[in-house]
Amino acid sequence: MINLQGVSLHRGERDLLDSADCRIFPGHKVGIIGANGCGKSTLFKLLLGQLETDAGRVDLPSTWRISHMAQEVEASEQSALDYVLDGDSELRLLQKQLAEAEASSNTDGHKLAELHERMASIDGYSGPARAAQLLDGLGFSHAEQQRPVRSFSGGWRIRLNLGRALMCPADLMLLDEPTNHLDLDATLWLEQWLQRFPGTLLIISHDRDFLDAVVDGIVSFEQQKLVLYSGNYSAFERARAERLAQQQIQFEKQQAERAHMEDFVRRFRAKASKAKQAQSRLKALDRMALIAPAHVDSPFHFTLPSSDKTSNPLIDLREADIGYTDRVVVKDVQLGIQPGRRIGLLGPNGAGKSSLIKTLAGTLAPLSGERQCGEHLAIGYFAQHQLEALDSNGSPLLHLQRLSPDASEQSLRDFLGGYGFIGDRVFEIVGGFSGGEKARLALALLAWQKPNLLLLDEPTNHLDLEMRHALTLALAEFPGAVILVSHDRHLLANTADEFILVADGRAEPYSGDLDDYKQWLLGFNRDKKRKEEKSSTVSGSEEKAPEDKKTQRRAAAALREQLKPLTNKLKNIERQMAAAEKALAAVQEKLADEALYSGGQQEEIARLNRQQSEQQELMEELEMDWLEISETLEDIRSE
Repeated sequence: MINLQGVSLHRGERDLLDSADCRIFPGHKVGIIGANGCGKSTLFKLLLGQLETDAGRVDLPSTWRISHMAQEVEASEQSALDYVLDGDSELRLLQKQLAEAEASSNTDGHKLAELHERMASIDGYSGPARAAQLLDGLGFSHAEQQRPVRSFSGGWRIRLNLGRALMCPADLMLLDEPTNHLDLDATLWLEQWLQRFPGTLLIISHDRDFLDAVVDGIVSFEQQKLVLYSGNYSAFERARAERLAQQQIQFEKQQAERAHMEDFVRRFRAKASKAKQAQSRLKALDRMALIAPAHVDSPFHFTLPSSDKTSNPLIDLREADIGYTDRVVVKDVQLGIQPGRRIGLLGPNGAGKSSLIKTLAGTLAPLSGERQCGEHLAIGYFAQHQLEALDSNGSPLLHLQRLSPDASEQSLRDFLGGYGFIGDRVFEIVGGFSGGEKARLALALLAWQKPNLLLLDEPTNHLDLEMRHALTLALAEFPGAVILVSHDRHLLANTADEFILVADGRAEPYSGDLDDYKQWLLGFNRDKKRKEEKSSTVSGSEEKAPEDKKTQRRAAAALREQLKPLTNKLKNIERQMAAAEKALAAVQEKLADEALYSGGQQEEIARLNRQQSEQQELMEELEMDWLEISETLEDIRSE
């Protein structure tokens, strides 16, 4: 068990923790949340023994193996695969001892057998294969796994650090913002991996859907204390809203925030089409109206103004081939962006989503075809590396003054206040800002210019949960057009009315919602892996002579007989999934009932949250079983 008793921690003039208590039991998966700079990463350093408390004590079992995700990695000639394998230090030590023993002519046979037995006991012989699977899930191709670490960019090196942490056999795993540099497919893969992790997991994350899928508890930094909530992030929001409602001032703010959100949902409902994405967004907005009261004390409140003038279309791509001098990434793109369109770009890693946004933004010229812009087009472009364009020696106020020299200082300060730059913070040098603070400033600069087309490529990287919530609200009501790439499904669900799937060299409308896309992506990655495995095998064996019809009929009958137990099992799982989905919907309906939170029903709330977690776990297990059996069936049919 992890036990913090009366822990106080000070850094400079700031009090991060003041007599804080917290207990986390073995096997629990807990999300660590709080505003940027509140002390989340410092808490990890306490658990790792890298820092001492100013008061109180931190206890955890001395025998626990701890794995943690480093934030930096040195450039080296070591291959990506070997770097990840180093995460399992016991495996690496045994490999070294075995190599030395086998190279020595004086090695005792009994000792050699003992080393092989220890290697087998830790499943060491499958180590390289397991490391390759981790890298594959994190988006590294088989060729990239052999490249030296120094050849990767900073974001991809962070992925290597994540793979190295996952490779370590751990009783306690500490992950600090693991999804920051992941795209959606890698995020979904990581969710599934962590759901199967048997140890204790503490994870700092600002991705609410990711936390909902992985954790069964939340530790929140609140006024220098650690407050433990049971359930996932959605359960935390409901519990926090109930607690805040007991305070009159907060309650009044809640009612105003809820009324505003409910009015927006009514307005959207009146114009929403029957398209599946629009209906999915409507459901997401309904949920936002329920959770809005949990964020009434957020320091971030802002809107995204749009240009007074517009064009129709704002921008038009006609028969555009998108890519680079050495290759075409997306072919024959036909895309017209009209005012008010809200598009989410979906697609696997490397398919060309960022290249498409760059072409729309005008920073990447199409290889062929046309890019036509409306007379009043005003683009606000947030690129993945937008933070690098900031002047590290300038202040937030100076950045805005450069854009509008004639604007009054007070108007600029008022605007920056909505993004968390209050008081003298507007004069601080950007070079000393955290990644989250830089991201907030970049968004503020973009909003100040009043674009009528927002092009956003992973805008939530480095943003904390409160800022993500404020951005989601602002984008939901932004009157202009939005094109969005994000691994944050909550943001996508509440922002996009339609999706475009970028895959296999094409960019085409996608009729499903995000749940459908998740299943499509799992199938896409499975097919990709199968193709890679087939292409890596040495071909050249002669094809078998064609069988006569009688032999073919016998083979078909034998195949049906072989598949029958699996197909029956698949149907049984589908029936179980339908029943579990119905049970989960019933529990969620009860949890959505506002009367439940009127007070005095904490035990019932806790019981329903447990039921919800159990049903969600059951659904995940059934889905994994269904996918495994489906894959087995496909493998048998393709033999």
